[in-house]
Amino acid sequence: MKFKIVALSAVVAAALQLTFIQSSLGHGDVQPQAVDTTGLDELPEEFALENPYRLMGGEQYEKAIEIGSSGYSQNCARCHGLQAISGGVAPDLRMLEDGEFGDEWFIERVKKGYSQNGTYKMPPFEALLSQEAMWAIRSYTETRPKE
Repeated sequence: MKFKIVALSAVVAAALQLTFIQSSLGHGDVQPQAVDTTGLDELPEEFALENPYRLMGGEQYEKAIEIGSSGYSQNCARCHGLQAISGGVAPDLRMLEDGEFGDEWFIERVKKGYSQNGTYKMPPFEALLSQEAMWAIRSYTETRPKE
């Protein structure tokens, strides 16, 4: 009897260790993370309908892509895949339509999230991410190869 308890304890301990290891090695983070947008031009309070950093081009767009890469890794990769390559759990953001239509869909989904049957499939980020951070993430995803 004592052997069975010890064996059961070892199995439970191993399962807990495996769970910890898997969660610590997973990509992304369960809790949304703020994104440092230092270096990006501040945008007006009203949300743009088209990616303003793409429209600005040049250094601002390049900086947005750089910041967006980090912001994506912190907040999106867990569901949408590393380097924006979805494994099928959530939409592949590289495949969004280019231009204003894709931008509008993206920004509304990020702001409001997505729920189905009362369960959030994607949390709303409006209270956590600035408009600058959201557009930076869009800048990153729209520049990922669609292979």
